[in-house]
Amino acid sequence: MISNSLALKVLNAALATGGDYAEIYLEDRTPESVMLENGRVESSSAPESYGCGLRILNGFRSVYGYTSDLTAKSLIGLAEKLAASFEEERKITVERIKKAKVKQNIIIKDHVKDVPIEERLAYLKEIDGIVHGVDPRIVRVQTGLVTDVKNIEIFNAEGPVANRFTNVEERTRLVIIAIAAGEQGIETSFEGPGASSGWSHFTKELDYRRLAKEAGEKAVMMLTAKECPSGRYTVVIKNGWGGVLFHEACGHPLEASATSKGLSVFSNSIGKQIASTCVSAWDDGTIPNEWGSDNIDSEGVPTHKNELIRDGICVGFMVDRFSGRRLNMPPNGTARRQSYRNCPTSRMSNTYIAAGKDNPEDIIKDTPLGIYVANFGGGSVSPATGEFNFSASEAYIIRDGKICEPVKGCTLIGTGPEVLMAIDRVGNDLALGQGNCGAASGSIPVNVGQPTIRLKEITVGGRGGKLE
Repeated sequence: MISNSLALKVLNAALATGGDYAEIYLEDRTPESVMLENGRVESSSAPESYGCGLRILNGFRSVYGYTSDLTAKSLIGLAEKLAASFEEERKITVERIKKAKVKQNIIIKDHVKDVPIEERLAYLKEIDGIVHGVDPRIVRVQTGLVTDVKNIEIFNAEGPVANRFTNVEERTRLVIIAIAAGEQGIETSFEGPGASSGWSHFTKELDYRRLAKEAGEKAVMMLTAKECPSGRYTVVIKNGWGGVLFHEACGHPLEASATSKGLSVFSNSIGKQIASTCVSAWDDGTIPNEWGSDNIDSEGVPTHKNELIRDGICVGFMVDRFSGRRLNMPPNGTARRQSYRNCPTSRMSNTYIAAGKDNPEDIIKDTPLGIYVANFGGGSVSPATGEFNFSASEAYIIRDGKICEPVKGCTLIGTGPEVLMAIDRVGNDLALGQGNCGAASGSIPVNVGQPTIRLKEITVGGRGGKLE
């Protein structure tokens, strides 16, 4: 996107006043989406954007700016403006640029954007027909395919030789929304599988027909669901998307952006027990073609499989370059950003509780009375205290070791440390679920995940009576 000679000039202008690290992040983005409502095309768009983000570090100080004007005058001017934040003698002169090798975790042969639009529309219309065919009470169906492709270049320097990285990020997500209406109101069900993969993943590997049918069935089922009881109960959480509870309540507090400032409930927890001994957890950005995976992070650091918790003991954080300075820890491939407009910071990629040894069916059978949460909706968490509340979009009563009637209005309330210590059973059925996570560096694609787990006791909020 820019020449090496221009990158040299920009880096040296940025480092002229004493900065000890400079980084140029260039992005050319071409998203494309096709959305249908009740089988008819609702929208189709393919906007393109490009720009540059420039960052300078000096000790524990950081400055960041961005522009969509990639001319030499604009980029050098931005570098000089940011460099004015410091008033020291030059520490680094960049003399040359070296092309860095990038290991490929993401290999795509059949790009979704290359598939004729007619074929993609036929695919979405088939899904629409399946959802509508579930029940006459399905009144509205939205289906869509959203693809995002980013061509990225990164130049960074903390010495006389700068590195130049090139990378392509490509992700596609299928959207299925089913809305059912009945005498007691309206209910909505959502499915959103995604991957850093191609067309064959969505047509051959993904069981999209099953997902479409389940989306319709769940929306209809919740029309007659009773209100969830409230109190302190045993809760079993389904594998896959159930991992969003760990992501929010425990994952964010393990990001170095919080721990390095003492703003996390898990600051200073390395080497200490923070979870039940049956719990181990990872953040792994290297899983081939997964939704949250990549080849390198937004700083050019290769993505890693980072161990966070081992047998209940905290053994690591997700560390970006800047936060790592405070922690005296090296970056581990977890610096991410939404676009060139966002300064990178430590973020999750594919974050999950590792598989245990229990059979999921046995976990249910060994629970005489409790709540089974199959899916979550919205929620909120404070990384500083770990306090959270999460609403379940799909939940059931467990009686005598069996999943029984559905309930609505179920909310889980507690803290991250409480949840981790309350886990007493971990299944062997690890699965991942796709979503988008919003935080300091914007909205980014992430996988949440876990096997079936059981919380011995947690506060459940609802409008129903006591669970009996």
